[in-house]
Amino acid sequence: MIRTLLLDPPLTPSPDDARSSLRRELLKPEYNDQNLVQRLLDGIQRLLDRAVDAASSASLVQTLVAMVALVAIVGAAVWLVTRARTGARHRPGAEPVLPPDEHATGAELRARAESALEQGRHAQALVDGFRALTLHQIEGGRLVDAPGATAREVARSLATTYPAQGERVSVTAGRFDSVLYGDRPATADQARDVLVLDDELRGRR
Repeated sequence: MIRTLLLDPPLTPSPDDARSSLRRELLKPEYNDQNLVQRLLDGIQRLLDRAVDAASSASLVQTLVAMVALVAIVGAAVWLVTRARTGARHRPGAEPVLPPDEHATGAELRARAESALEQGRHAQALVDGFRALTLHQIEGGRLVDAPGATAREVARSLATTYPAQGERVSVTAGRFDSVLYGDRPATADQARDVLVLDDELRGRR
């Protein structure tokens, strides 16, 4: 019976299958830190290669034990990066530009931003200014109204519509995230730049 168990094919994936499965998981779009993912892939690649080399000269029992251990390691790695991916979904900057409970028009958000700028509340002016910019583009039919769209997603869409302003829109979106979710301060010039960009995209300058 023992001999039969040892000769039956193991119910575990081969090193190549495990490697391919892990690579497919790690290369999903949700993993934004490509350097971290690549380092993890390289480390597991080396581990798999060493395990395969060792298995070629080991007995069947040793090979089976090594395979079980290897699958456990790969499974643990997948679990860790899956948790990291879940956390990334809730990271600062992954929240929508326009909150679900925001019912103001673009003009109202713009007025709110201008008022905050006059009062020296530069961070609020920048946030409301970018929201006004986004809503103005939606109202003008130049940006798809996609509930839940993040600042980066808005910037990517607008960069396609306005290639000349693409870099400025991207920088402005980054500042929006840094101020709103990273508690970074904003200067008067940065807040004013958002309003100027809003005017330019609407063709008022």
